[in-house]
Amino acid sequence: MSTAAAVSTLPEAGKLHRTIDWTGAFWVASGVPALVLFSIGGIAGTVGTLAFAVWITSMIMGLIQSFTYAEIAGLFPNKSGGASIYGASAWVRYAKPIAPLSVWCNWFAWSPVLSLGCSIAAAYILNALAPVPAVDSAAVTGWLAENGAALTVPDAEKAAAAVTALTPTIRTWTFFQTTLGPVSLSLNAAFFIGAILMLVTFAVQHRGILGTAKVQKYIGLTVIVPMLIVGVVPLVTGTVNWSNFSPLVPLATPYVAEPGSWNIAGWTLVLGGMFIAAWSTYGFETAVCYTSEFRDPGKDTFKAIFFSGLLCLALFSLVPFTFQGVLGLDGMLETPIVDGSGVAAAMAHMVGGGQIVESILVMLMILALMLCLMTAMAGSSRTLYQGSVDGWLPRYLSHVNEHGAPTRAMWTDLVVNLFVLAIACADATSFFFILAVSNCGYIIFNFLNLNAGWIHRMDSGHIPRPYKAPTILLVLGGCFAFLNAVFMGAGAKVWNPTALWAGIVTAALIVPVFCYRHYIQDRGRFPEQMLADLGIAPGARMERKAGILPYLTLGAGAAVVLIANWIFTI
Repeated sequence: MSTAAAVSTLPEAGKLHRTIDWTGAFWVASGVPALVLFSIGGIAGTVGTLAFAVWITSMIMGLIQSFTYAEIAGLFPNKSGGASIYGASAWVRYAKPIAPLSVWCNWFAWSPVLSLGCSIAAAYILNALAPVPAVDSAAVTGWLAENGAALTVPDAEKAAAAVTALTPTIRTWTFFQTTLGPVSLSLNAAFFIGAILMLVTFAVQHRGILGTAKVQKYIGLTVIVPMLIVGVVPLVTGTVNWSNFSPLVPLATPYVAEPGSWNIAGWTLVLGGMFIAAWSTYGFETAVCYTSEFRDPGKDTFKAIFFSGLLCLALFSLVPFTFQGVLGLDGMLETPIVDGSGVAAAMAHMVGGGQIVESILVMLMILALMLCLMTAMAGSSRTLYQGSVDGWLPRYLSHVNEHGAPTRAMWTDLVVNLFVLAIACADATSFFFILAVSNCGYIIFNFLNLNAGWIHRMDSGHIPRPYKAPTILLVLGGCFAFLNAVFMGAGAKVWNPTALWAGIVTAALIVPVFCYRHYIQDRGRFPEQMLADLGIAPGARMERKAGILPYLTLGAGAAVVLIANWIFTI
């Protein structure tokens, strides 16, 4: 029996609805390319002229890895939630807590896209409604003419004092602020604007996956086309300065435009760049989050992730390349590029546009970020939902509404991200701390799922596969799992000294949650449907054909992270 014949397209009460084909998932995943805007300045500030190469290399790795995800997704036509769910099913035979660890790490990697995206979008809205005057603006010049003589600060600081005096109160106002360990927390204007954007995203998602896909199709076209234009026009018009790509060496010091060398410190910065780039470039794997909502999962699953990968390969290669080629390293290190608030102005400059073009691009940037938000909520909420259905996460998350939307999982996403938003809106240090910690989760998930490919081959080789990845790509994926572990061990510290350990602690939080669900609520038994998806009859013993290999893999992965963290230092 074919996979297409094995599933029903009729909506069932309490379950997700089969209402989309691969194009629907493609449009839902079309928000991923806009993730380049989150860290395009941060990566340039870390690796310097190597930034374009970091983006392209990371994207190629992500595309190769996606073939493993496409294969294991095809094994489960009745599941949703993405690669972490499908990979977790391989590990559950060998170590029960590893399965929910994969799901949890994928969720807390993807979910902060909501808060981080909202913080950048809020910054754009604030810049439009209450802009901070530039140092060389007419407003600053006029203010100094009237008040400059009365200032008691040195002449070199008078312009900055004028900017401070002319900055709208809303830009510095905060209802509440405090410090939490290595980060700050602030309920400022950006927080409240971001919260409104989250609620708008929730309202769109509430209509179910078909309604979400329709909305994202039009937003996606509105955003993707301008990104392609920005990526291509500078190449056609000759505004790319090829000297901006040399010398190909790391920076001597982060965020200082001074060439370094290929020593331990230089390699550490490069690995830090590869670490944070992975959070964006690997993200198109979210296209397989909707397997149980495909009308024909056997055909739609591979097409969704493959064509999403091609789109990302184009945009993640073109946009960073032309940004660097036009702006140069000094331009990439300017504060508005690093924090994301000045990317639209830079894009307008790159295509030769004036103030009107810049205003249009600001609106498109906000739409791009909204696209990211909807992609993140759609994928991460389904990860929570399916994790609950499979017996790994709390039961309350398995509820869906009449449209087939996992609303309780979405509310969980919303509440958690309101807290994270308050951190992300505080300052750039807190923003990149959240980004680094969430990416630790993403690398852990990535490691487990790339190795799940060969585990499924060994344990579930008898189950028909709508798509079977070439063995060489499966092997490469397994090798990349360990390379990503190096990125995490060496690179997380580049963004924050405590990011690696904070990420590991955050990952470990799922263990007591799983133990409560599995051993107390479910009395040590998994739901029958989860076992049926693995081809295991109720009461039957789980075969472990891979022997000790999965355990050796886990030990080797942990060792690689720790050794890389010890060897590579700044």
